Order: sequence, then structure tokens, then C-alpha cells
Amino acid sequence: MSYRIEDIPLSEFDLSLSEMRVTNMERVLHIEKSMRLHGQLQMVIARVHENGFQMIDGFKRLYAAEDLMMETLQCRLLDIDLRQAKVLLLSYNHSAQTMELWEEAVVLKDLQKNHNLDQGRLAKLTGYSRSWVSRRLALIEKLDETVCGQIRMGTLTGSHARALIRLPRGKQSKLARAITTYGLSSRLSNKLIDAFLDADDALQQGYILAHPEQVLERKPNAPEDSYDPRLSGYGNDLTKSIVYVGQSVQILLSHLSDPCLGELSQTQKMIIRPCFEKVLSYIARLRETAV
Repeated sequence: MSYRIEDIPLSEFDLSLSEMRVTNMERVLHIEKSMRLHGQLQMVIARVHENGFQMIDGFKRLYAAEDLMMETLQCRLLDIDLRQAKVLLLSYNHSAQTMELWEEAVVLKDLQKNHNLDQGRLAKLTGYSRSWVSRRLALIEKLDETVCGQIRMGTLTGSHARALIRLPRGKQSKLARAITTYGLSSRLSNKLIDAFLDADDALQQGYILAHPEQVLERKPNAPEDSYDPRLSGYGNDLTKSIVYVGQSVQILLSHLSDPCLGELSQTQKMIIRPCFEKVLSYIARLRETAV
């Protein structure tokens, strides 16, 4: 495969293949920090295209370079066609483990649809097994389009997608909304979907969608599910409320210890601050009325 190395102006890159990638701003910020300190350590990959230079690998480096107001990026230019470019898009990122499962599925689906390739030819062309190809195509074929849009924007991950395809298409967007609203991990998403699938009727499913946090925090033999005979009814209710608040505080503390806290912009901090001050006022009132 012939290639040459050139410094390409950022404005001359064709980013049409970025539609197959997920927007992940955390990774872009990480790369931006590295490039701010060390400059460009790794070349981007592109092919000569009629509209410029079609980028194959290095989208996040380009986004970071734009933020850093760089003028050019060092690029390895390949002499290949569009089909080969899409296969390389898959192989470069798979070997580096930087590609989401959903992104791999999108590339395979595009190759199947726009380049008339069946699963056998896709497996041979990409170098992966037919079952590997089949699992990824099944993922994208079973997903609701709304959910696909959320994955494309980075609000849901490939792991979330694997959990959501257990549901009928018509139910996926509702559960996806609960997952994004409460910032659920893939493990908790699976737990919520388990509860939804085990529900007896639509009424129970509606309750789960309205109160996912209660479903996820419910544990066998947990203090809030027990009754202490030494306490009055009011005393038991008070104990349950204290335990519930304690669990909520633990969730809040886990969020506050996340490294992402330091990456919040001043605007985001200004928006969040009133909510935090309200919680602090509740804590002050609790101190005053403590038993």
C-alpha cells in the first residue's frame, strides 16, 4: 500500500467518515491536554479524495488541534478507494481498542449496504470471524433509531446498547431516557431492564420508569425493607427515611469524587451551584433537628 507523509491544513480534511464515529468529548479533552504539552505525537491517516483529504483515523486529534488553534496536522496519505478506507477505519481503531462496539457495527452495516458485501465476504475482508460480524450487525439491526442517535452523540455506550436490545424496539427509548437521566452504568442498566422485563403488567413497568432509583436501591434484607419491633410506626418510617437519605448521599459523594468534576466549565458550575447550596441548607437543618 503506497503512501506519503504531508502536513495538511485542518480546513482541507474531509470528515465525512466521522459520521460512523461516536462523539466522546472526554477523550478529545484528554488528547488535547497531551497535544498541548507534547504536540502531535501520532500522525493522522487519510486518503486523497476529490473534496480534499478524507480522514480515516485521527478525528479526535483534529478536534483537539482545532481547539488548540493549530494550522496543520502531520498526515499519512494512502492511495486507496472508499471501501478500503472503511475497512481501515475498522481495523485501525479495533487494534487500538478505541472503537465502540456500536461504531464497529455501523461500519460493517455500511459496507454491507453500500458495497454489496454479505457476512461471509465481510468476515474475509476484515479478518474477523463470521460470528463477530454477525453479532455486530444484529446489534445495530435491533436498535431503535432514537437510541442509535444517543449512542452517536455519546450519551449512551455500546454496553448500554447491548442491554437495550433485550427490549422490543418500542420500549428501548423509554429505558434509554431513564439510563441517561440517572447516569446509569451498564451493570445498573441491565438490572433496571431485568426489573422492567420481570414486571407483571404495564402499570408496574410505568412505576419502574417513573422511579428507577427506588428499583435499583431495593436490596433483599435491606434496612428499609425490615421492621424493627422496638420502634413505633413513626420510628420505623423515620429510620427508613434516614437510610434512604444516606444512600442518596453516598451516590452524591461518588459523583463528587469523580475526576470529571474538575473538567466542569465555569458555566456548568454556576448552573449546578444553587442545587448544591440547597443540599447544604438541608444538611444544616438536619443538624439542628437531629434526634
